[in-house]
Parts: sequence; C-alpha cells; structure tokens
Amino acid sequence: MALAGFSALLAALPRSGPLFARLFPQLDRPLYVQQPFLDLVLAHLWLVATASLLATVVGVAAGIFVTRPSGREFRRLVETLSAMGQTFPPVAVLALAVPMIGFGFWPAFLALALYGLLPICENTIAGLEGVPPAAREAGLGIGMTRRQLLRKVELPLAAPVILAGIRISVTIGIGTAALASTVGAVSLGSPMIVGLNGNNIGYVLQGALLVGGLAIVIDLGFEAILTRLRRWTA
Repeated sequence: MALAGFSALLAALPRSGPLFARLFPQLDRPLYVQQPFLDLVLAHLWLVATASLLATVVGVAAGIFVTRPSGREFRRLVETLSAMGQTFPPVAVLALAVPMIGFGFWPAFLALALYGLLPICENTIAGLEGVPPAAREAGLGIGMTRRQLLRKVELPLAAPVILAGIRISVTIGIGTAALASTVGAVSLGSPMIVGLNGNNIGYVLQGALLVGGLAIVIDLGFEAILTRLRRWTA
C-alpha cells in the first residue's frame, strides 16, 4: 500500500505544475524541472544503499569482533569510534571531506556511511550478547566449532536485533542523504537546495514529499522483514 502510494506520488508530481501554481501563485516556476523526479529517487536510493552496505559490513564485523574473547578489550574503543560518526554532524563530515576528495558522490557516501555506523554496531553487540547461553551450550555440546556456532546459532538468533539497527541506520540515512546535494551529489535534496537558494517553497515541498514518502516505504519494508524474522526465530 505504501509503495503504491509513493509510486502514485512519483508519477503525479511531474504533472502537478498547475496545482503548485495555484498553491504558490507568487512563484514564476512552481514545479522543479531541472531533473526528472524518478532520476533523483534512483540516485538517492543508490547513495543510501551503497553507504548503508558499507556501514552494515563494518558495523556487523566490528560488533562480532568485540563480542569474541579476542576482541573484548577493544569494545570501548570500537563503541567510541562508532559513536563519533554520529557525534559529528554530516555537514561537518562533508565540509572536511570535500577538500580531500572533491565534490560529488564520494564525500556524501563517506558522511552517510560514518553516520549510519553506530546503530548497526550497537545492535549487533546487543543481539549477540542477547543470545541465550543455553543455545550456545547446546551448539558446543553437539560438537560445533566457535565459527560454526556464530554462523548457525548466534547470528540467526541475533538477526532481528541486528536488522533493527540496520533499519534505523537506513531510515536516518534517507533523510540525511538530502544534504548530499550541498556538495554536488545528485539526490532528492537537489530541489530542496535549489528551492532554499531561490526562495522557492514549491521546490522544497516537492523534495520533502519524496524524501518523506521514500523513508516511510523503506521503513515499512524493514518492518515486514522484521516481522517474518521474529516469527522464524520465536
């Protein structure tokens, strides 16, 4: 239902010039036409997906590492470093990254990946530590190695909690990715940035509607997956 609603919104926006002209009669150009809205959505999704993938790989690996006997002493360091990613605002990361790697996709990718790391790492740690000791003992009792125990027992049982962290990270990333347009990356922030610079509230509203709708669709998609996972692990 949410996906159908977002698709309808995406299809209707390019034809909504008369509506926005009536809502904002003071604007000479009430409808954003510099780039197709579909292209902006796809670029936005690509940026969020790639940054979230990196954050997931690093966050889950770090969470696994610090819950192993060999990595427990590094837990505070890992938690501090991952927390720093959210302590620094994405705008500050963008400002620091641009002089080193230039404008465009990559500084936005770096900022999103760092910003999305904390919930994934923390939820991985919480999920693995929440595995019942009896489940571990049963796995060891049937002759599993530590690696097999992690792969076949701990990670499946911790999966709902880990996925909840990924869900938070991705949902935050969808909103934060709008800032990517301040450094020249293509995203749904483009009409909002152009609108703010040109005092065009119509552009801002169009970008905000798509960002909000996309966040709802993705969040509900994660909710459906989580519901199935919880039933499977119950």
